[in-house]
Amino acid sequence: FLSVFDMFKIGIGPSSSHTMGPMTAAGRFLDETRRSGVAAYRLKARLHGSLAFTGVGHASDRAVILGLAGYLPAEIDPDRMEAIIAQVREQKQVCPAGHPAYALDPDADILLDRKTPLPGHANGMAFEAYDAEDNLLLRKVYFSIGGGFVVDEEELATARAGNTPQRLETAAVPFPFTSAAEMLRMAAQSGLSIADMKRKNELVFLSEAELDARLDGVWQVMNACVERGLREEGILPGGLKVRRRARALYERLKLDGTTNRLNPLLANDWLSVYAMAVNEENAAGGRV
Repeated sequence: FLSVFDMFKIGIGPSSSHTMGPMTAAGRFLDETRRSGVAAYRLKARLHGSLAFTGVGHASDRAVILGLAGYLPAEIDPDRMEAIIAQVREQKQVCPAGHPAYALDPDADILLDRKTPLPGHANGMAFEAYDAEDNLLLRKVYFSIGGGFVVDEEELATARAGNTPQRLETAAVPFPFTSAAEMLRMAAQSGLSIADMKRKNELVFLSEAELDARLDGVWQVMNACVERGLREEGILPGGLKVRRRARALYERLKLDGTTNRLNPLLANDWLSVYAMAVNEENAAGGRV
């Protein structure tokens, strides 16, 4: 069973695998640190392979800071991210909720290792917890496998062995499918649309009210992303000095609407500026 909320993830840009993945992995490591009961003093992260080579451009290092500070991609306020990162850099520590403060100097403790790829996947990362005497207490390796999905070494080995994770084995839904052909056959047999079948699958795990509320939440984030993209100006991060264009085009379209000029492509122009707003907001690391 793959939920619609696995496909329509709320997160931050610019990349699900290089930004959301490292942030999620950092959160998982915090959970592991708490479960293990180790008396950690300092945290470190090492990004390997593709994450190391393109990490700065994809804000992977920033995502790790935010994740170790206790923030999740689906919950963080994009207007607060810069302040959070600046505070960590200044104080050289993170204070995630439910944890003690941990020492973290991003310049020294978040390393981009371009020489040592981790076996298993190109998007590998290792998180480590040390005590005050710099003794290693805990180390966990994670892989960002795309789409914001993160697995540890054991989960990756299980998947590659062809074994089905337990959460999938026990997910008995009324309309299971592994291909589009199966979906179409079930639709013809049941008389239901694909959306109706998918909804019945989701309702195995959520009530009607919960499902609608979560779907509304996805839409609200999408809408807010468009609005923020039309509002913000300036240079996009990443070092290429690309200037945002959506707001200027948006203002021009609003002005054109006050004239009597005929524009047969007006609908396409509006669609394009909305798409550009989302594109730029994603590139800026906003919530999408």
